[in-house]
Amino acid sequence: MKIKKLTTAKQLLDKEFGVNGTKTRKKFKEEAYSYYLSEILKSRRLELNLSQEELAQKVGKKRPYISRVENGEDVRISNFVQIAIALNLNFDLQPV
Repeated sequence: MKIKKLTTAKQLLDKEFGVNGTKTRKKFKEEAYSYYLSEILKSRRLELNLSQEELAQKVGKKRPYISRVENGEDVRISNFVQIAIALNLNFDLQPV
């Protein structure tokens, strides 16, 4: 019986999105971070039993904007901070 060699996550990412430093890999990372941050915000909003409309009112935006943020389409740091504060979330920015 022949044993297959396991593929690492890095190998899969390199194959699918290019190696670190390439434009395609950078784009993938940016989209992944946007998705991750948007999921945190959405999860917290649901935990607090807030509708998108109620959250939008808290931050002075319109409901479609909150929807875009939760879909990872518009997660600028200034907006993330504003929404995070409205959701009573703490976060820590640190150099990498």
